[in-house]
Amino acid sequence: MIETIDAIHLNFDSGSLVALNVILGLIMFGVALSLKVSDFQFLLKRPWAPMVALFAQFLVLPAATWALTRILGLPPSISLGMILVASCPGGNMSNFIAHITRANTALSISVTAVSTACSVVMTPLNVTFWGSMSADTAAILTDLHIAPMEMLGNVFVILGIPMVLGMTLRARYPKFALRLVRPFKLGSIGLFGLLLVVAFHNNLEVFAAVIGLIFFPVALHNALAWTVGYGTAMIARLPGDDRRAISIEVAIQNSGLGLVLIFGFFDGLGGMAIVAGWWGIWHIIAGFSMASFWNLLHRKRTTPFTEAES
Repeated sequence: MIETIDAIHLNFDSGSLVALNVILGLIMFGVALSLKVSDFQFLLKRPWAPMVALFAQFLVLPAATWALTRILGLPPSISLGMILVASCPGGNMSNFIAHITRANTALSISVTAVSTACSVVMTPLNVTFWGSMSADTAAILTDLHIAPMEMLGNVFVILGIPMVLGMTLRARYPKFALRLVRPFKLGSIGLFGLLLVVAFHNNLEVFAAVIGLIFFPVALHNALAWTVGYGTAMIARLPGDDRRAISIEVAIQNSGLGLVLIFGFFDGLGGMAIVAGWWGIWHIIAGFSMASFWNLLHRKRTTPFTEAES
């Protein structure tokens, strides 16, 4: 299976890829509709927490991911897929999970927006840097002639332009923009979820064939991301709600962007596509599992006081 995984091609045609690009753009546009330039003053008033989050997101996690792929001795395409996923910014679902876990939602939203803006440069940079650190993954970059600047331009079109358009609309027509926020967010996330379900259904046999190979690496990688986020925030002595927000931001990645880049620049390379596709499913499972765990801890801590007051 290891020898043949790169011969696998997901049933993900050009129309699906266009749809994914459009949906990602709509998600980013929906996020930007609720953003103002003044919102980023949060970073100036409390720069430490966002800086810690971005440090964990774009520096610690990609480095730790590269080390994990070396330790596990994975096939090159799976290793590079994990590096690419680790190089993506936080996903939009992270804000919702932060909200239901009583994390610092304002911090989560700010970091999602800023990490998405930074990803225009940091995602291609991390993929090419860490991918070239090992001979086997470097060979994939060389064989496919991956150009960082071309990848940067692609990320800017998918994420940068919708963000600029959304923030511009918010600045000029604030009331109209605010009315669009909820429909755009719910609609675009719903479409993204539907696309994932359809893609998973269409590739059920492929996932069933390789699940034994990718389940443990992806689960371990995602656990590493939660640990990196929470651990970095703890070392930085941030409060509990900030720790939870940062760990969610680092662990809930924009796997849709990863799939777009894999099909756009790596010819849908089997190992990479399978990793990003399964991550998109697994991080949602892990996210809601962590939300349930944190909420259970919260109830256990508050129940005695509630009973005493009654």
